[in-house]
Amino acid sequence: MARRVKDKALDTREARSKLKPRGKPYWRAIERGLHLGYRRLAGRAGSWCTRCYLGNQSYEVEALGIADDLSDADGVAVLDFWQAQAKARSRLVQHANGTHAGPITVRDVVEDYLEWLTNNRKSAKDARYRMEAFVYPTIGNIVCAKLTADMIRKWHSGLAKAPPRQRTGGGEIQRHFAIGDNEEAIRKRRSSANRVLVMLRAALNRAWREGKIPSDAEWKRVQAFQNVDVARTRYLTIAEAQRLANACEPAFRPLLQAALQTGARYGELIRLEARDFNADAGTIAIRQSKSGKARHIILTDEGAALFKQFIIGKAGTDLLFQRPDGTPFRRSAQQKPMDAACARAKIKPHISFHGLRHTWASLAVMNGVPLVVVAKNLGHTSTRMVEQHYGHLSPSFVTEAIRSNAPRFGFVPDRKIVTL
Repeated sequence: MARRVKDKALDTREARSKLKPRGKPYWRAIERGLHLGYRRLAGRAGSWCTRCYLGNQSYEVEALGIADDLSDADGVAVLDFWQAQAKARSRLVQHANGTHAGPITVRDVVEDYLEWLTNNRKSAKDARYRMEAFVYPTIGNIVCAKLTADMIRKWHSGLAKAPPRQRTGGGEIQRHFAIGDNEEAIRKRRSSANRVLVMLRAALNRAWREGKIPSDAEWKRVQAFQNVDVARTRYLTIAEAQRLANACEPAFRPLLQAALQTGARYGELIRLEARDFNADAGTIAIRQSKSGKARHIILTDEGAALFKQFIIGKAGTDLLFQRPDGTPFRRSAQQKPMDAACARAKIKPHISFHGLRHTWASLAVMNGVPLVVVAKNLGHTSTRMVEQHYGHLSPSFVTEAIRSNAPRFGFVPDRKIVTL
């Protein structure tokens, strides 16, 4: 049996509780070229890791599991000091025999995170696209224990400087849009880079919490670009929305009208079946949403009347919106008819189908609908997104106070100028 190495600062939970929480592990040599590390965490159980010398001044650091600071050790996920020693020695043997699976990489933790997203939260489709496009080719093969703040900063900065990707068919060479050099173009690229950084951090944090990565200190030091998220400003007026609906192709018009009446996403609408409309309650059931949670959208009397028209002649399981040949609307098939309708209706600049969701939210907020109600209909779990993008449109004490009491200077508009 291998000699058990004692350490008064690490061998009991009481002793470890006296250590100062920090990102760097407390190391203890247990064999030549092998160290056992303990990372003290504030407010939760610490974690064990091992450091193995590979030669040429190179070490490999691996997570072993959670320490028995708060729970009894089970020898698998939760380890006491002696079990952590034994597991560290087994890793050393695996290295020596060439049977070790290898250190965990950024790609490994991201794949694990995407699988967790798919099973527990929401669709991982967008996250997978971003990870495969922006993370795997550059930092995907870096060992997490060797990932530094400088590496992440350089990668993050590179994302913001890269040209936007165009939609490209499978097997084709990736095409890109020309990158603009104006302030708005720079803001958009930085905002996009921030979104990818948030996803990467979520994957790394999950691996760290599960004890697969010894420290989260490196990516915690990386700051996102500041002041790049702005409130939504593009939405249609009632008159523009009416013109746009009248200019639509007949087969596409019901889909556009439904978006304006509900604020639902394109993907949610094209999956709706006739049975999802409750005529008695005046609601639409969204059974599959981006957040992974079902919700009910409350319709106005006008919206309910419109949906009653949509379900005429349809069985309960029939799709509510179909193409002229009776086939379903495909993913991303909305932009061409939207562009054509915008051109006919003289909507400038053109608005995307997703802009109809912003239109519903903006007009609802300006009409005094509480932000929490808007968030519920849109499917947000809190009002944070609604406040960020539409809060400036909400009537408030400040707005009323300014409009009632701010100074007037007696300026009179030039009557010779006529609004077209």
